[in-house]
Amino acid sequence: MDPSMSRPAVVIDNGSGYTKMGFAGNVEPCFILPTVVAVNESFLNQSRSTSKGNWVTQHNAGVIADLDFFIGDEALAKYRTSSTYNLNYPIQQGQIENWDAMERFWQQCIFNYLRCDPEDHYFLLTESPLTAPESREYTGEIMFETFNVPGLYIAVNSVLALAAGYTTSKCEMTGVVVDIGDGAAHVVPVADGYVIGSSIKSIPISGKDATLFVQQLMRERGENIPPEDSFEVARKVKEMHCYTCSDIVKEFNKHDKEPAKYVKQWKGIKPKTGAPYSCDIGYERFLGPEIFFNPEIYSSDFTTPLPVIIDKCIQSAPIDTRRSLYKNIVLSGGSTMFKDFHRRMQRDIRKIVDARVLSSEARLNGEIKSQPVEVNVVSHPIQRFAVWFGGSVLASTPEFFASCHTKEEYDEYGASICRTNPVFKGMY
Repeated sequence: MDPSMSRPAVVIDNGSGYTKMGFAGNVEPCFILPTVVAVNESFLNQSRSTSKGNWVTQHNAGVIADLDFFIGDEALAKYRTSSTYNLNYPIQQGQIENWDAMERFWQQCIFNYLRCDPEDHYFLLTESPLTAPESREYTGEIMFETFNVPGLYIAVNSVLALAAGYTTSKCEMTGVVVDIGDGAAHVVPVADGYVIGSSIKSIPISGKDATLFVQQLMRERGENIPPEDSFEVARKVKEMHCYTCSDIVKEFNKHDKEPAKYVKQWKGIKPKTGAPYSCDIGYERFLGPEIFFNPEIYSSDFTTPLPVIIDKCIQSAPIDTRRSLYKNIVLSGGSTMFKDFHRRMQRDIRKIVDARVLSSEARLNGEIKSQPVEVNVVSHPIQRFAVWFGGSVLASTPEFFASCHTKEEYDEYGASICRTNPVFKGMY
């Protein structure tokens, strides 16, 4: 038996905003850090200007620049305190855009954070449902060539989010995963563990847009926030104070009647001068998450509410799966963590479904009564890292090692083996 099979697999869930990483079998990730790399580019610029002919100096500068980078919170801190570092976000809208930065990011994840030898552990990585096969090839190439991993599995994050809802009583692998992360939002129907590819819906509104909207509202109201800190403050306000309301007009009235109860205070320190400042947090507490239900308040480019998209997604799926899809709508990703988000979602989808049932009965003059459709939106406390937890659950099953791509296969056939993935054999 391969000794690396007796060790726990490494599970890394790379998102546009945050990366979750840890070992299979754990209940929560060991580290959650921003997916950002700070690279020192002063070496390269300096070497170009000083020594045009001296290639040794240029080579050394390149080597040092290669080693001089930081990731996650360290990267953000370096960027704030030093002018020589440039920030790079390798993943945009759920797709890897900068492979050099991504390789550096994985390097630090494995050696500095998880502190394991990649040659001793199988790896489970995640990808968005609309990723191109070439992207999987590049990932396989980096993992097998640079880190020399013994085995690799690249999973679709929505399937893992469903697996995270595993309980001993029921093993439900049919459902719709509504995954709203920092940079991308997808509605993905899954039947018996298989993604229904033709019905995937992608939404151009994500957690970052909610942050930008909160930032815009606070700026327009003239709050006293230093501009270089405003995005960061908006993000923290969104994470700490925002909630979903059932009726936007009632909520405005509540805030106007009792401002002392609903308006919160934000206190911060200006990064440049160190002087303290404070500002009010008012309507943006409920208007931030509202962009998912009424997108027209944020942008005129995209005006379809999220519940309508989920309904369209289920209606485009095969007819025999629809009832079970409505029954198991699973939320995943940090931007679904707002208070009462699942209640509002369930109410809005139920309204659409009930209206359809009533109209079809009216068309048939009430001759045929249809069974009511059960709509259930599942919310659980770990939905913030549901994808990671699902990966941890699946990577601790014995079938996992059998369905990984191994180093031997890679050496024999090349990176093309990563284009497709066997579904967990015997699992679903």
